[in-house]
Amino acid sequence: MLLEAHYVERENQRTLLRELLESAREGRGQVALLSGAVASGKTALLMNCADQALAEGALLLDTAGVRAERSRPFGLLGRIFASAPLTSAAHAEVARLIDGVSGAESSVHDQMLAMPQLSAALLDLAKENLVVIAVDDVHDGDQASLRFLLYLTRRIRHVRMLVVLTEPARLESSKRSFHAELAHLPHCTWLRLKLLSPIGTVGLLSEHFTPSTAARLAPELHDITGGSPLLLRALVEDRLAATEAGDPFQPLVRGENYAQAVIDCLHRCGPEPLEIAQGIAVLGSHADPGLLGRLLGIHLRSVEQAVADLGQCGLLSDGRFRDEQAASVVRDAMAADRLSQLHTRAAELLHQNGSAAYDIAHHLVVARDTADLWAVPVLQEAAEYALADGDMEFARRCLALAQDSCEDDRLRASLTVKLAGVVWRTDPAAVEVKASTLLLDATAARLSPSDLVVSLSYLAWSGRLVEAREVLEALEGADGWSGREERTALTAARRWLTVLSPSLGMEPGGEEPMRPGPADTLAGDAEIAHLHASSAVAAALSESRREDAVSEATRVLQRYRLNDGYVQPLVVALWALVYADRLDLAVPWCERLLNESADHHAPAWQAMFTSVRSEIALRQGDLPGAKVHAESALRQMGPRSWSLARSFPLATLIQAHTGMGQFDEAESLLGQTVPDAFLHTLPGLHYARARGRWNLATGRYHAALGDFLACGEALEEWGVDAPELVPWRLDAAETWLALGHPEKARSLAEQQLLRSPDRARGTALRLIGATGEGRRGLQQLQEAVEILENGGDRLQLALALGELGRLCRLMDDVNRARMLVRKAWHVAKSCGAEPLCRQLIPGGTDPDFEAPRHEPVLPQNTASLTEAESRVAVLAAHGNTNREIAARLYVTVSTVEQHLTRIYRKLKVNRRRELPTRLAGNSDHSQLALNGRQTVGDLVPMEVTSCGTGRHN
Repeated sequence: MLLEAHYVERENQRTLLRELLESAREGRGQVALLSGAVASGKTALLMNCADQALAEGALLLDTAGVRAERSRPFGLLGRIFASAPLTSAAHAEVARLIDGVSGAESSVHDQMLAMPQLSAALLDLAKENLVVIAVDDVHDGDQASLRFLLYLTRRIRHVRMLVVLTEPARLESSKRSFHAELAHLPHCTWLRLKLLSPIGTVGLLSEHFTPSTAARLAPELHDITGGSPLLLRALVEDRLAATEAGDPFQPLVRGENYAQAVIDCLHRCGPEPLEIAQGIAVLGSHADPGLLGRLLGIHLRSVEQAVADLGQCGLLSDGRFRDEQAASVVRDAMAADRLSQLHTRAAELLHQNGSAAYDIAHHLVVARDTADLWAVPVLQEAAEYALADGDMEFARRCLALAQDSCEDDRLRASLTVKLAGVVWRTDPAAVEVKASTLLLDATAARLSPSDLVVSLSYLAWSGRLVEAREVLEALEGADGWSGREERTALTAARRWLTVLSPSLGMEPGGEEPMRPGPADTLAGDAEIAHLHASSAVAAALSESRREDAVSEATRVLQRYRLNDGYVQPLVVALWALVYADRLDLAVPWCERLLNESADHHAPAWQAMFTSVRSEIALRQGDLPGAKVHAESALRQMGPRSWSLARSFPLATLIQAHTGMGQFDEAESLLGQTVPDAFLHTLPGLHYARARGRWNLATGRYHAALGDFLACGEALEEWGVDAPELVPWRLDAAETWLALGHPEKARSLAEQQLLRSPDRARGTALRLIGATGEGRRGLQQLQEAVEILENGGDRLQLALALGELGRLCRLMDDVNRARMLVRKAWHVAKSCGAEPLCRQLIPGGTDPDFEAPRHEPVLPQNTASLTEAESRVAVLAAHGNTNREIAARLYVTVSTVEQHLTRIYRKLKVNRRRELPTRLAGNSDHSQLALNGRQTVGDLVPMEVTSCGTGRHN
C-alpha cells in the first residue's frame, strides 16, 4: 500500500506523533517541535496529528503565527483561547487578564504575573479531556505569547496535554532563545524534516502515475524542485492537467500551479529571502553574495543566510535557481518599476566590475530605460557579439537603446544606419520606418562616407531612387564633402545608383550617363566595396572590359567579408560574374556566401544570394534548379521586402516555368503587379525579357516582339549594348522566325554575331543556321553546337542540336539526324524543357526505349501494337514510303521494314493497302487510341521549322 502523497518519507514522524499523543492521553504531557525548511511538510504533519486527536475525542486548540501581528502582545494566545470551550465567565476573565497586560505600558513582569491564571484556565480543561494545542509557524507569534507557551509547557509534564509547534529550519536571532528553552525540556521531542530524496520523489509521483512513468519523471522533477513537496505537487497538478487532453509522454509542463507554488514558497520564507530571490533572478549567473548585497543594500551575512534558506526549501542550488523557469516566475511577479531599477543597478555594478559587454547590455535592454552615456559603447559592442551569435533581436534592441541614449548627432546617425542594417537582415521592408531618418541624416551631412553609401543603397533597394539621387545632388556642393574620402563616397554612390537605374546618371542638361572608371585603389570601407562592385557590373556590360569585370568582381568577393555594409556589393559582384559569363566562378562563390548567410541567420541575405543562384541555374539550362532556387528566394522574403530587386527572382521563375511548359504558372506570376518605374531599372529589364519569352512560347508573337524591342530601346538609351544582360536581338530574331520572316530574323542574328561573345555567338549562329539551308546552314549550326558544348547553357545546346538534326534530315542524312535529335532530346530532358522534348520527339518519351503501351481499341482478334509500331502503321496507311517513314521518325529503313512485318502479323493483314481499312475499323472516329489519350494525329511527328518556340497555335 503506497503512502499518502503528503506523508511520503514522513512515516517515522507520524508514528512518533501518534506515540506522543498516546503518552499525553495517559497523563504524561508532551511537546512536539516540528522543524524544517519552508514547504517541507511541517503543516501537513501538524494537521494530520490534529485530525487524529479530534477523531479520538481530544480537545483541539489550534492557531498559527501571523507575521503582521508580531507586535501585538498576546495576539497568538488570544486566538488559542478563542477556540477553548470555556464558560462565559471564564472567557470574560481571560479577556480581562489579556487586555490588562497588552498595553504599551505593560512590562514583562506584569505579563508574567498574569500567566498563572491564564495557564490554569487551559490546565483545567485537561483534567477532563486530552487537550492538543497546535500552533503552526510559532516563530511568527508575538513575544508575550511565546513566553506564555514556555510557561505552559514547563507545567504540563503530568497533564493530559500535547503541544505541537512548527518552526523553520533557521530561526531569527530573536527567536532562538525560545527554541533553546523549549528543546531543553525533558518532555519535548524535536522532529527535523528534510526535503524528499530521489526515492521519495518516486514515491510521491507514484500516487498519481504508473510506476514506469513515475520512475521516468522523477529525476527531472527532483532536479527542478530539490525534493520540495510543495513544488512537486504543483508540477504533478500541471502535468495531470496537461495530459488530460494531450500526449502522456509530452515534455515536462510548468503551468500556473507551479508558478503559484514558487511565489508562495518565497513569501513564506519572509521578506528578506524574497528580496534576495528577486536579486538572484535579476543577476542570474552573476549572483554572488557580494554583488547581491551591493545590488540590494543588504549586509553580506544576511544575504548568505537567506541564500542558505532558499537552498533548503528547494529553490536554489549553489546560489542559483535550480530552474530558470522559477527565476522567470520571480521576475514576472515583480513590479515593472522595481524590476527596471534592479536591472539598471545591476548593469552599473557589472560595468564597474569589468564584466562582458553582452552581460551588461542584457540588463540595460531589459530595463527599457534610456541609459547613461557610458552605456552607448557597451551596447554597440554587445550588438556586435549578438550579431556574431545570430541573435538578431537582441542586437536590434541594443542598437535601438544606444540610439535613444546617444546625445551626439553624428554618432546617433551612425547608429541609425547600423540599426537599419540589422533590421534589413531579416526584413528589408521594415527599414522603410527608418527611411525618413536616413534621408534627413544624409541631407544634413551627419553621415560618414561609408554610412552615406550604405544608406543610399538601402533607399535604392526600396525603390526610392529619385530621393537617393536628390541627396547626392544636395551633397555635391555641401561644405565638408570636398575631401578625397567624401568625393570617393559620392562617386561610389552615383555609380551604384547608375548601375541599378542608368537613367539616373543623366545630368539635368542631358549629358551622357556617368561612365564608371577604374576602381579606386583604397580598400576596407563600405564606399569602396560599392565602388568596386558597381564598376565590375559596368565593365561586364561593356564590350571591351569584360576581363576587367571578372578581376574587379573577384577582388570584391575576395576582399570583403559578409557584413551589413558589404552584402549588397557582394551580391552585385556575383551579378557581374554572371553578366561576364563566368558561371564557373560565380557558382562556388555563390554557394559559399549562401552558407555564410545561413550562419549569420540573415534570411534577406540568403534570399539575395539564392536569387543569383537561380539565375545561374537558368543560364546553365537547369530549368528545374532555377525554379527551385527562385521559389526559395521568393519565399524567404515577401514582396515588400524584395521591392525593386524582386524582378530578379520573379523573372528567373517566369522563364523557368515557361521553359518547362508550365505556362499557366508563369502567367500567374506575370499577373503580379510590378511598378512601371521598376521596369526602367536593371532588374526591370530582366522582368521585361521574361515576359517576352512567355509571350513567345505561348504564341503571342507580336507582344513578345514588343517586349524585346523595348528592351533594346532601353539599352540604347542607357548607352549599353550587352547581350549578356538581355540578348534582345536574338530574342527578337527568334520571334521574327516564328512569325515567318526568316530574313528579318537572320538580319538581327547577324547584327548580334558581329559583337557577341562565345555564349551569345552560339545562339546567334543557331538562329542564322535555322534560317539557312544547305552546306552553309549546316556549317553554322555545327559551329553553334561546338561553341555551346563549351558554353555551359545546355538548353541552347539542345536547341542547336535539334536544328542541326532537322537540317540533316532535310539533306537525307537520316542516321546522323536521328542521332542528333536523340542527343538533343536527352539534353532537353536533363534541362527539364518538356515542350522542347515534345517538339523533338512527339509523345515526349525516351527515344531509346520502347515501352509497351496499353492495348489500342481494336477488334478482339487483333494483337496490340507498340507506340513505335503504331506510328509506322499510321504513316504507312497514309501512303508514305518506307524511306519517307524512316525520315519522319528518324529511324533506318531497315527498322521500318521490321516494324511493318510485326504490324502485318498483329493486325492479320497481308499487304500495305489493307492498313487504312484495318485501322479505321478500330474506332468510331477512325482514330487509334493509345493510353486512353493519344490519337493518330499524336503519333505523327511535328513538322518543326525551328526548335524552341514552345506552344504552337
